[in-house]
Amino acid sequence: MSKQADQPRAGLSQDVLNSLADGVFTVDRDLRITSFNRAAEAITGYSRDEVLGRPCRSIFSSTACGAYCPVREALASGRPVINREFDIRHKNGRKIPVSISASVLRDADGNIVGAVETVRDLSGIGEMKRDIRTRYAFEGMLSRSDKMRSLFDVLPDIAASDATVLIQGESGTGKELVARAIHNLSPRRDKPLVTVNCGALPEQLLESEIFGSRRGAYTGAVENRPGRLEMAEGGTLFLDEIGDLPLPLQVKLLRVLENREYQPLGARQPQKADVRFVTATHRNIARMVDEGSFRRDLYFRINVVSLCLPPLRERPEDIPLLIDYFLDRLNLQYGKKIRGLAPSVLQLLLDYDYPGNVRELLNLLEQMVILGRSGELGPEHLPREFEVRLAGRAPLARSSRMPDRDRLLGILQRNHGNRRKTADELGVDRTTLWRWMKRYNLLHSC
Repeated sequence: MSKQADQPRAGLSQDVLNSLADGVFTVDRDLRITSFNRAAEAITGYSRDEVLGRPCRSIFSSTACGAYCPVREALASGRPVINREFDIRHKNGRKIPVSISASVLRDADGNIVGAVETVRDLSGIGEMKRDIRTRYAFEGMLSRSDKMRSLFDVLPDIAASDATVLIQGESGTGKELVARAIHNLSPRRDKPLVTVNCGALPEQLLESEIFGSRRGAYTGAVENRPGRLEMAEGGTLFLDEIGDLPLPLQVKLLRVLENREYQPLGARQPQKADVRFVTATHRNIARMVDEGSFRRDLYFRINVVSLCLPPLRERPEDIPLLIDYFLDRLNLQYGKKIRGLAPSVLQLLLDYDYPGNVRELLNLLEQMVILGRSGELGPEHLPREFEVRLAGRAPLARSSRMPDRDRLLGILQRNHGNRRKTADELGVDRTTLWRWMKRYNLLHSC
């Protein structure tokens, strides 16, 4: 090995390279390694003496080697290649996720004599993400907001009882996830969790779907058919969108809740039901009771324990956490290597009020990931319909001036704590109002 091969080109001393936290190595025009710092040794498992003079491809065995080699691209174009994410192979065979950048090295006359590549180990970032998610995760849900963390705290106690639960919240807030958590934490966890969407079927079909039917009960009923109640025996029956249950079926459900027995369509004798009921709705059931479209006695029966899930716009601190989680999940699903969102796009997503809540955020990110390839997702990846929705909104509140605490409190009190009315009066979106209230410690004052 020549002494020249032992030293990096273009004035980069080995001492300087060894002081860097990222792995750094240099190559000549034939892609043979001419220097290799200590961080590169740690990342790859190879010592400097093992790699000097060898083709870099033989050391890294990267998914980048070949058509997408950053060093080769930099040498061919003369321009730097920044933050490409690949997997390389450690000496022991283990795959390591890395971010690679490359640029050319020139001599005193400006001639290209080789290239330098930096290698950043992303394994620690992955571990940090997992630590964060573990800290804020609960039974398949993810949140750092006070409201959701308070809900997580009481769920084990609720699950331990056999009380009927009513989960209320806007569409897309995760009511089914909460129902699943209650079942999984309950003594009934080893029995089935059966779901019925009360708004998905016409009345007669819904009746047979819930209560079952016997042969001859109606035209086409050629055999006995168990209902969801029977399927859930010993476990949990989750009645989603209970507010859409027709009044005649409300009577039948009330009988089950009161007597723990029901009668399938066409049956002569009732059946016993050993089932725990969890219900959910996006409707205002109390108002429906006052309007006569929901039975008051059934409302009291299902509302033994009431949980209210906050919309995503009231917990904006969860948006970055969810974006990070969903991007990782979508990368796996679609085989992509999306690193994150451009700052301008992230700001748009943070300021948006999400009428469709978490489900809308996931749908938006999925469309963007499908359109993207790797690196950051920029404004060009935003779906057209999202841009249309943004165009119809009031100007973003970051250009608005924050009122003093007394004025903000006065407006909130005048609007009886209604945040939508308060935000409209101030000419801002609700996300910004939430931030102002948090800054002034007013979140729980109105």
